[in-house]
Amino acid sequence: MNDLHYQPQQTATMPNAEQLKHLRKLVEKAKVGMFTTIDRAQELRSRPLHTVQMDDDGSLWFVVATASPKTQEVNEHEGKVCLAYANHGDQEYVSITGHASLVRDSAMKEKIWNKMIDVWFPKGDKDPNVAMLKVVPERAEYWDGPSNTVTQLYAFAKAMATGNKDAFGENAKLKF
Repeated sequence: MNDLHYQPQQTATMPNAEQLKHLRKLVEKAKVGMFTTIDRAQELRSRPLHTVQMDDDGSLWFVVATASPKTQEVNEHEGKVCLAYANHGDQEYVSITGHASLVRDSAMKEKIWNKMIDVWFPKGDKDPNVAMLKVVPERAEYWDGPSNTVTQLYAFAKAMATGNKDAFGENAKLKF
C-alpha cells in the first residue's frame, strides 16, 4: 500500500533568506489570517485579522483595539498565539505560532497606518484606544502546492505510481 501522507521536504532551525521570502509572499498574498488565542475558559478562539506588515525577521504586525478580547487574551496567556493563512485557490497555506505583545509606539503606528485601517479605526492613528499587536514567530510551516487542476492530478498520479510526493509542491518547517 502506498503511503500518501505528505512528508515535509525541508526542516530548518533558522529560516534561510529564501524560505523567509517565500513565507512573506504567502502571508502578503493572503493578507488576512485567522488569529487564534486562548480565552479565559482555556478554549481556543479564532478571528480574522488583517496583517499590516511582516518584518525582515518574520515578525508580524496588526492594528487592534486595546480593549478587545483578543488583546486581553494575549495578556492573560503569555502571548501564545497561532496564525493560519490560506490561499485555497492556489493551494497555499501557512501556520505560524509565536508570542504576541501589545505595542504602543506612536511612531511605529504612524509608519504602518494606511487608509484601510481608517475603516476600522476612524479616529486615526492618534486614537489612544488603538495599538499595534506584534507577533514574534517561534515556528512556521508553509505548504505551497500546484494550483492548476491538471498539475494536481499529475502530482496525485505520480505519487500513486512512484510514492514520490515532490510534485505536490513545496513544504517547509521553520524555527525562529
